[in-house]
Amino acid sequence: MDLLGTLELLKIKSVPNVWVDTIWELDFTETEPLDYRIEGEITEHGLEAFKKVYKCLLPFATEEHGNTESVWSRFSESDVSPSALVALLYHFVQLVQNKKASVAQREYALHAAGLYFLLLEIPGSVANRIFHPVLFDKCLDTLKKSWPQESESGRKRKKDAVKSSHSDPKGRKRGRPARRDESEIDEEFDDGDQEEEVYFSGQDLLQVREGIFSLLKNLLRLLPRFPLKDKPQSVQHCLQILIELTNFEPVVGLVDFTGAADITRMKSLPELAYHGLRLLCSPMHGEGDQTVRRVFHRILYVILMMSAGEGSNPVLLSATQHVVSAREQAIRFVSHIVDELKETVLPVFRILLQHICAKVTDKADYRMYGAQAVVKLLSKLPCVEYAAFIKWLYNYSRHTKIPYRVFALDVAMALLEQPERQADEAVPPEQVQFLQHSFLIQVMVFGRCSDKAPTVRSRALSSLAQCLELQTATAVGAIQELLQGTSGRTVDEEGLTTSPDNSDASASATHNQQKTLGVFKTIEVTKRADATVSEAKEIIAMLRLRAGDEKTNVRKSALQVFTSLLKYRVIPCTPEDLSTVQERCRDPAVSVRKQALQSLTELLMAQPGNRLVQESWLTGVVPVVLDTENSLQEKALVCLDQTILHHIKHYDKYSNDDSHQKLAWDLLAHLGGESQELCRYLTKAFHIWSKQDKFSSSFINNLISHTETENSAAAWMLLAKVAGSSPKLNYSKIIEAWDNISREQNTSSNTTCHVLCVIGHVAKHLNEDTKRRLVGDIMKWLKAFHSPLVVVSAAVAALHKLGQSESLEETLSFLNLHCGQLVSLCDSYLSNIVLNEDGAACIDEDLVVKYIFTLGEAALLCPSKVEKRIFLLIQSILASNVNLEPSAGDGDSEDLLASQPLSQFKASAMPTVVRAHAFITLGKLCLQNEDLAKKCIPALARELELCEDVSIRNNVIIVMCDLCVRYTTMVDRYIPNIAMSLKDREPSIRKQTLIMLTNLLQEEFVKWKESLFFRFVSVLVDPDPSIARLSEFCLVHLLLKRNPVMFSQHFIECIFHFNGYEKHEKYNKFPQTQREKNLFSLKGSKNKEKRMKIYKFLLDHFTDEQRFSITTKISQNVLASFVDGLVPLDKEASDLLSDTFEVLSSKEIKLSTMRSKPGEEVQPDDDEIAMATAVMQVAQKKLISQVQKKIFIENVIPIITSLKSMLEQMRIPALRELMSYLREMMQDYRNEINDFFAVDKQLAAELEYDMKKYEEQLEKERESENMSSTIQPDMAAAPGTPRPSPRGSPAAAVSVSGGVRAQTPGAAAAASPHGAAAGSAGTPLQPHTPSAAVFTSPRPVVPRARQMSLSTAAILNSAKKVAETLRNQRSRCVSGVTPAPSGENSPSSKPASLRGRGLRLSSSNSSMIERAISTPDKTIENVTFNAGVSYISMSEKTDQNVLCLVSPDKPPPPPRQWNVESPVSMRQTRRGNQRKTPLKPAN
Repeated sequence: MDLLGTLELLKIKSVPNVWVDTIWELDFTETEPLDYRIEGEITEHGLEAFKKVYKCLLPFATEEHGNTESVWSRFSESDVSPSALVALLYHFVQLVQNKKASVAQREYALHAAGLYFLLLEIPGSVANRIFHPVLFDKCLDTLKKSWPQESESGRKRKKDAVKSSHSDPKGRKRGRPARRDESEIDEEFDDGDQEEEVYFSGQDLLQVREGIFSLLKNLLRLLPRFPLKDKPQSVQHCLQILIELTNFEPVVGLVDFTGAADITRMKSLPELAYHGLRLLCSPMHGEGDQTVRRVFHRILYVILMMSAGEGSNPVLLSATQHVVSAREQAIRFVSHIVDELKETVLPVFRILLQHICAKVTDKADYRMYGAQAVVKLLSKLPCVEYAAFIKWLYNYSRHTKIPYRVFALDVAMALLEQPERQADEAVPPEQVQFLQHSFLIQVMVFGRCSDKAPTVRSRALSSLAQCLELQTATAVGAIQELLQGTSGRTVDEEGLTTSPDNSDASASATHNQQKTLGVFKTIEVTKRADATVSEAKEIIAMLRLRAGDEKTNVRKSALQVFTSLLKYRVIPCTPEDLSTVQERCRDPAVSVRKQALQSLTELLMAQPGNRLVQESWLTGVVPVVLDTENSLQEKALVCLDQTILHHIKHYDKYSNDDSHQKLAWDLLAHLGGESQELCRYLTKAFHIWSKQDKFSSSFINNLISHTETENSAAAWMLLAKVAGSSPKLNYSKIIEAWDNISREQNTSSNTTCHVLCVIGHVAKHLNEDTKRRLVGDIMKWLKAFHSPLVVVSAAVAALHKLGQSESLEETLSFLNLHCGQLVSLCDSYLSNIVLNEDGAACIDEDLVVKYIFTLGEAALLCPSKVEKRIFLLIQSILASNVNLEPSAGDGDSEDLLASQPLSQFKASAMPTVVRAHAFITLGKLCLQNEDLAKKCIPALARELELCEDVSIRNNVIIVMCDLCVRYTTMVDRYIPNIAMSLKDREPSIRKQTLIMLTNLLQEEFVKWKESLFFRFVSVLVDPDPSIARLSEFCLVHLLLKRNPVMFSQHFIECIFHFNGYEKHEKYNKFPQTQREKNLFSLKGSKNKEKRMKIYKFLLDHFTDEQRFSITTKISQNVLASFVDGLVPLDKEASDLLSDTFEVLSSKEIKLSTMRSKPGEEVQPDDDEIAMATAVMQVAQKKLISQVQKKIFIENVIPIITSLKSMLEQMRIPALRELMSYLREMMQDYRNEINDFFAVDKQLAAELEYDMKKYEEQLEKERESENMSSTIQPDMAAAPGTPRPSPRGSPAAAVSVSGGVRAQTPGAAAAASPHGAAAGSAGTPLQPHTPSAAVFTSPRPVVPRARQMSLSTAAILNSAKKVAETLRNQRSRCVSGVTPAPSGENSPSSKPASLRGRGLRLSSSNSSMIERAISTPDKTIENVTFNAGVSYISMSEKTDQNVLCLVSPDKPPPPPRQWNVESPVSMRQTRRGNQRKTPLKPAN
């Protein structure tokens, strides 16, 4: 069948011309329905009609007919309209726009679009106006819309898509919603018709897919023959469709871009799509690199794993395997294009790399994929271009945007995993450094370790740790070079080598980035040189600082760096560095503590023979078995198990060559020796392990095998822990070991104690004969009184265990018998010493101590054998040689003295060590005798106050705290006496008291009553830093968890108490002695820093709810008391108010949302639960913040404004802190304050004006400070020049009472010699030398007779400025006035020139010498105060030289009574006058 016959199948001649014209007139944007009869005749033959027409037209496209025949001439001869054919094809293409189209309709659309592409392919199609851009785009859309599941997948993608951080950045206002395209609108309308949607079988989908595949081949055959250079919109749309098709279906294997393209051999749609993109990159579709630029712009989003539809914002896709695979294909395609086009495409390729960096999503996974993409693509760049991009990346790494700096670090780390590039000849020498890995490590990575953003700091530190973990020669060498201080380089604008910046300021450099959204252009980043970096010591100091950073993630990353540096021996293991890691085991954050445990364990495994590392591991890991977090307890137990227990083998298998076994016994030796205090933590660990059946019989036998070896001490220590929970012991071995110890005299005390402990544990399993033999041996030891005290205690405990039986009477009888013998022996020996007059003169101190100690241990087990004689004996030993006269002012001292049992004895001559142990024994006796305790507790309290011996005070504290557990009510009244020891002059006493009180508070034997809380928190400012840190730990980790409202309950009273303010009816009213007040006083300006440290510490551990509440309470309970007159405003109140306003101004009292920056609110760990909790907390914080703002403005602002007026009137120095607080408040609540003052604009204007003047005054202070620091060297060089008074420092230029002490240099030069202001109210005047005095001879300082408020001083300064300006202007324009010399007018000599000018004027007019600061020296027309406040106009008089102003201290004159009447009353008056009778004329 010929061409005309096949065209008859499409009924071309039957199509109405009117319908064709309408379609063309509407530009294919709308469709008119075709006559259903014509459509039926066409579809009657199915797809055969389209196939036959295609087959007949194909030879004309392939030019098989040559130039002899043209299809267009045949159309003309047969009266076939090409326009009608195109319109008919459009009708079928349009069918696929309906999402409910059937499979047949979709196939018609695909074949019609293919036929249209074929018509375009035939030569002469352009001349015959076959091409139409709208129809071409709709035929392209057929590739996408003919797939039936596209709508569902599109909706599913939108639901499942990951939210991009670029679309809704944290902390910013939500932008205008993006304009929706037609497909989205259609989708909304179609949502309601889901029930009628057509479903397709697998065969149907396969048919449609084959149609798409065939149509795409037609398009690819068209592109090489049909140029689109003049049709950029069509090129853009074609690119979009092809890019989407690259992700249409998975590709088996990799797409081959290298070989010759053969469409017939391609099997998948992505292969065809990439071939189409390759064709579009040819010059026939665009001039220069335009098409390549468009292709790269479109493929950018595939690399970034985004879906970017035309006219819509990119949507982030989930990182599924299919999406990641499509990304890999896109990267390979770009690489192929670069290889093929070479230098011509490099500029566009560089832009692509920059846009990947600029638009990558700020999420960890996507940053990782983005960094990998950049590194893979960079491998295609030649060395010169590579170095140029690294230089751009360096500038990009210092951008103001935090995500940019983080991603730059990711790219740097990905580059470090690749081999280092070798420079070729084309690279300039100054660019060579950019090819080296050392530049990436030393400059880019390390330079960000002190970034101001915690996210960047954390990532930089973790990157530094990863560099060390790479263990490549270049990475380790670069870090060693850095730490040896020989690197110190970076890049300035010319690419020269300078030093890297380690400061936070580098991130705030000026960066000028062009807006790149939607524009594929070069991204410019302004460059800025860094400053010099420090030596290795400063680098290590910086890392230590980062380990204590305020942000959790930064501390965690810093630990990783330290671990890597120490593990790989880049730096030596010093106690300071190890303690940095070790201290993080007590970090507040769980994740940091876990990291610290892991770091210490890694260090121990890397250096098992290092003694310092072993000690640090034990000190850091062992106490964590008592951690409050269960996961940390488990981790610590696992570390101990795998490091120690797991490597305890039988001695026959022991070898020093086995590093793990040797390490286990070394650690146990440490625990039994130098780190013995850690053994009590092990008791908890062994208790947990015993429940888990960790101790098998083989483990016990392995331990026992070491008891007679060099590891015997450690083995016995471990057996002592295990024996209590494991009966599987070889008892004969234990008894044999005891026999050996009892025979030998050189056994260590610790080993003896451990053996006795094991005997005590196994006593219940021994037979009676063995028990009797052991009891005899122990009693023999004890009666000899040769054993150390620790052995005595262990022996008495073992004796107790051996005497226990099922019958309580038998047990008591056993103890009374054996312990009674010990008590009798001690009684006899001590009586001989005490009762004989010369007994104390020639005593053996050690022996007496052993008798006293044994007496106390034995008396605890047999109280019935302790007679009153023994009580008197111990009391006589304790009788103090201190004069126990009552102190003046102590009301209880007489009763206290009368109740002392020691007062009846004469002063004791016993040595201090004997008396110290006697106090311990007395405490043990009191535990068994309540009557004795009643008599001794007051004496102990008095001894604590008067005794000078450290050991005795220490023991008395221990005794009283132990008695508090037994006799709580009895000791409770003496808790203030114990608390006074927190200010003892000996640090050991302060530490002991702190620990003992913490234990009592934890067990609730003592309550937070009266002054105890304030005594406790005062330790936060202890002069010993270790004690201050211990108090922080006790308060936060032990006590605050038991009572979460403890800090907030006492906070307001802290302000009153530490200022010593007692005039409030409620606060600071608990009883205190004068000695307590003197000891714990923190009042006065010299202690203000200490007070603020306490306040800020407490506020730091408030919850947001408590911060919210305390702000309101401070305003209502403290500030309102002064406003309402309940508390007087005086000097003491000034200090109190000063503290209050500084507290309110501090960042610690602000809610978390107001303190943190955008993007820093949520920094959770990787755990999903932690992340969800953090998100919930952020939402709660924002809600509380909104509520707080509303309540704050309504309740606090009226109080603040009223108090401000009172302070100004009474000139209270706290006005300065109030203004500072007001400034903070204006910054935090500006919008709310504007709304609040909307009804009172006058008050708002006054407040705004006061704030403006306050800020001006602060600026003047800073200028004055800078000037004083500048002229200080000149003062030192000039002999005879007076130095400013230390009290007149620029920091105090404005007095706290508001008076002016010093002005700016220019102002001070014009001031009178009486420029020093009076001091604050109630304080003596301080001499002060103005800063300008350095240019003149000194004059006597006379205090000014009046003081000015802050606003008055600001007004006068403004007036003086304007007057000076007008005078200078007039001096330049009025004739007859000689201008000042140029030297005097130079800026550097401005203060001196002003002073000089004043002297010249004073010589001609002596009346000008003593004029006021603000009075100009010439007549002026007007003075404006630059704030719209006043305008003064005067008539010019030649003889008037002084402008008089009313004194600011005088009350303002009453307002003038203006003669203004209401128009209504005037009219009424006028009417009344008209009705009155006219006055008669006067005679």
